[in-house]
Amino acid sequence: MNDLSNITLIGMPGAGKSTSGRLLSKLLNYELLDSDDLICQQYQRSLQNIVSEDGYMKLRQFEEQVILGIDVEKTVIATGGSAVYSPAAMHHLSEISRIVYLHVPYDIIADRIHNLDTRGLAKQPQQTLLDLYHERKYLYEKYADLTVEATSSAAEVAENIRVLVTGQAEI
Repeated sequence: MNDLSNITLIGMPGAGKSTSGRLLSKLLNYELLDSDDLICQQYQRSLQNIVSEDGYMKLRQFEEQVILGIDVEKTVIATGGSAVYSPAAMHHLSEISRIVYLHVPYDIIADRIHNLDTRGLAKQPQQTLLDLYHERKYLYEKYADLTVEATSSAAEVAENIRVLVTGQAEI
């Protein structure tokens, strides 16, 4: 496991990676890098546009390329939910950060995700959110250094991650 140079958040869409990541970066006085935002900036397209025009595998390819190019320090990295499909990307992230899986039970994810067809998910066209959940859960667990239950508020999740990675409770 790596030192505290970076922290990478992985998990399902709707798990709170971006929201908790933003709060965690403030708690630690770190930068925040969102790999979905990087994809949109680098390719000048929305995630949904990439999926609609080029297919979900192209989005995964772009995601891998963007992640392999990440070279940062003291940064919270919020990944897209499909980052775990790339062993190369996950190896890179494990070399530069501690990987934290934000675990959320399926029923809560289903309540949080209402825009399945417009969110830009890297999934097969016929794949349901439940299919995706079952397919990815194993991968999140496989790559995680730490797992945090992310069913409470984003602020509580960020604080729980801070305590876990620093080993220091708030004074």
